[in-house]
Amino acid sequence: MTLKALFAASATAALLLALPAHAAELTIGFSQIGSESGWRAAETSVSKQEAAKRKVNLKIADAQQKQENQIKAIRSFIAQNVDAIFLAPVVSTGWDSVLKEAKEAKIPVVLLDRDIDPSGKELYLTAVTSDSVHEGAVAGDWLAKTVGDKACNIVELQGTVGASVAANRKKGFDTAIAKHANLKVVRSQTGDFTRAKGKEVMESFIKAEGGGKTICAVYAHNDDMMVGAIQAMKEAGLKPGKDILTVSIDAVPDIFKAMVAGEANATVELTPNMAGPAFDAVAAFKEKGTVPPKWIQTESRLLTAADDPQKEYDSKKGLGY
Repeated sequence: MTLKALFAASATAALLLALPAHAAELTIGFSQIGSESGWRAAETSVSKQEAAKRKVNLKIADAQQKQENQIKAIRSFIAQNVDAIFLAPVVSTGWDSVLKEAKEAKIPVVLLDRDIDPSGKELYLTAVTSDSVHEGAVAGDWLAKTVGDKACNIVELQGTVGASVAANRKKGFDTAIAKHANLKVVRSQTGDFTRAKGKEVMESFIKAEGGGKTICAVYAHNDDMMVGAIQAMKEAGLKPGKDILTVSIDAVPDIFKAMVAGEANATVELTPNMAGPAFDAVAAFKEKGTVPPKWIQTESRLLTAADDPQKEYDSKKGLGY
């Protein structure tokens, strides 16, 4: 062995010895967006469960939907010299400076659920997300297949402005329905991923569209906004799921309750277990130096009223939604 090779081997051994040997020794900080939706609450709950399984010390900071709070939390985690940082970014831009600070401190960052601007890809270890463009496409394809050749005016409840997941779910849906000239989005506005805002915006759509008579379907970027929209339709004397079709994303328990009641038609599942694969990726990186793929994709399933919504509700109701 040459002197150079011997030095490199010694340095690698020293690095591995300095790292925690097991996941149970890891302390990980998680900057969570907040609890704007039932899905987000479930993600937090499942993250705690997955940490407990692995005996990881998980520190969660609730940012209350504010990027400045997330940046403060990341800097606090850096000061505490945690082993890794999980980040569910509220928006896709504005992270370069703080993520450079984490990189300089040699603390790997893992994105959960949402991606950031491509310019920051060298600043994080991996991203555990669904394919949110695909989710929107699945929703659009279901609507096109369900409507057939019938003319259909669609109203859209968008997620938070600036969030990558909102842009992607819109892009996927728009691409899918663009193949069908009879499908047209006539109104589109943000409902900020919340139930209350979804109801408020749907009320304005109904008022602007002749009491809802000209609306064929609602597409919501998440189920919570759809649950709010369903309430708005009922209060306007409409029958959601029958007078107006519904398709949304996340697969939270309340959307299955609505399906059981005949008030919702379809949802695309977004698993709340983003943390489990992230913990495993960090442990392998810390223990063996294994670099994970830049994107760890989770599965997305289309679920409709034909998929035993009561069973789906029962399986999810204890997850903290």
